[in-house]
Amino acid sequence: MSVPSHTPANATGRAVSGPPVLRTLFGAGIGNALEWYDWSVYAIFAPFFAAQFFVQDGATAALLSALAVFAVGFVMRPIGGFLFGWLADRRGRRFSMTTSMILMAAGSLLIGLAPTHAAIGLWAAVILVFARLAQGLAHGGEIAASYTYIAEIAPRARRGLWSTSLYVSVTAGIVLASVIGAAASSALGEEALRAWAWRIPFLIGGLLGFAGLYLRRTLPETEAFERHDEDAGTARRAGIRDLVRGLAANKRSLARMLGFSLASTVVYYTWAIGASGFAITTRGVPTAAGLWTSVAANVVFMVTLPLWGKLSDRFGRKPVFTTYSVAFAVLSFPLLLLIDDSAVRLFVIMVVALFFLGAFVGIMPAYFAELFPTAVRASGIGVPYSFVVAVFGGTAPYLLTWLSEHGLEWVFALYMVVLVLIGLLTTVLSPETRGRDLS
Repeated sequence: MSVPSHTPANATGRAVSGPPVLRTLFGAGIGNALEWYDWSVYAIFAPFFAAQFFVQDGATAALLSALAVFAVGFVMRPIGGFLFGWLADRRGRRFSMTTSMILMAAGSLLIGLAPTHAAIGLWAAVILVFARLAQGLAHGGEIAASYTYIAEIAPRARRGLWSTSLYVSVTAGIVLASVIGAAASSALGEEALRAWAWRIPFLIGGLLGFAGLYLRRTLPETEAFERHDEDAGTARRAGIRDLVRGLAANKRSLARMLGFSLASTVVYYTWAIGASGFAITTRGVPTAAGLWTSVAANVVFMVTLPLWGKLSDRFGRKPVFTTYSVAFAVLSFPLLLLIDDSAVRLFVIMVVALFFLGAFVGIMPAYFAELFPTAVRASGIGVPYSFVVAVFGGTAPYLLTWLSEHGLEWVFALYMVVLVLIGLLTTVLSPETRGRDLS
C-alpha cells in the first residue's frame, strides 16, 4: 500500500497518525547528528582545552591525557548498546531514544560549563571523565534505538530509503563540527580558543540536544513494538536474562552483524573521519585545505546516500552490499596509495570512497533491523555493532597513521581488503530481507 509523502508509516506500510515525515526523520536522526557532532568537536578542540584540565609536563602530555579521556567514550559504547537496547526492547524505542538524548546533551553541557584545573584542581579532570562516560553510554544506546525506530516506522517499500536519513544526519553532525572548528579558528584566533572559546561548541551541542528532546518526545511509538507488547504481554517484564536468551536464540543474526560491521566500521572511520587528518599529518596537505576538503566530500556523501536506499528498495539489500564489497576489494590499495599533498586529489579520492561506502552504511539500519525479531531487535543491533565500533572503528585512523610512518600503508590496505572480503562472504551467506515484515 502506498503511503502519502506527508504521513509516517508503520512497519507494515500502513499510514499512522503522527508528525509529518520530515519531522519524524529529523526527530529520529538528531541523536545521531549530535553523537557525531560531539565526537568531532572533542577531537577538533582537544588541543585547545587539554591544558585547562590536565596540568602535566608540557602541552603534548596534556593533549594525550585528553585523548585518553576521548577513548573512554568508545569503551562505554558496548555497555550503552546493551543497556539502551534492553530499554528499547522493554520500554519502547521512543523511551530509549529520549533517554539517550538527555545523556548526550547533559554530557556536552557539562564539558562546556566544567571548571578548569586552575579552579578546582584534579576534580576538573574527574568531571571531564564523567561527562565522557555518560556520552559514551548514550552513544552506544543511540544506535540501538534510532536504527530500530526508523526501520519500524518506515513504509515497508521505502525502508531502505528512509534508513539513509540516519547517516545523512550523522554526516551533518560531522560537517557542522568541522565548520564550527574552522570558523572559530579563523574568527577568534588560537589565544581565545585556548582561554574560553573552546566551550562554545560544547554548549551548542548541549542546546541542540535539548532542542531535539521536544521532537523525540512527540514522536509516535512504533506499531511493531506496541503490537509485540500487547500480544506477548512480556516486553515490559522482560529482564536481562530474558534478553540474553533472546540474543542467543538469534546467534546467526548476531554473527552476520559482526561479519558485516568489521569492514564497514574500519572503512567508515578511515574515509569519513580519518582521511583528512592522515593526509595533513603524513602527506603534507595544508591544514585548512584538508579540513575544508573533508567538509566538501562529506556533503557529497550526504547527497548520494538516498540513491543507494532507493536501489536497495527496488533490487534488494544484497546486490547493493555486494557492490560496496567489490568496490573496496578493488579500490582500497589504489585509493590509499594515491593520496599525496594535493587537496584536490584528496577530495576526488574521498568522494569515490564515500560514494561506494554509502552502498553499505546508507541501508545498514534497515538491513540490521530486518535480521531480528521485535523482542530483541534493538539489543541485537546495539550490542554487536557497538562492540565492533569500539574495537575496530576508533583504532582505524591511528593504525593507518602508525603504519604509514613505517612505510606500511599497504598493510592497512590489505587489512581493509580482508575485512571487506569477510563482509562479502557474509553477504553471500545471508538472506535477502527487502520487504520483510517487522511486526
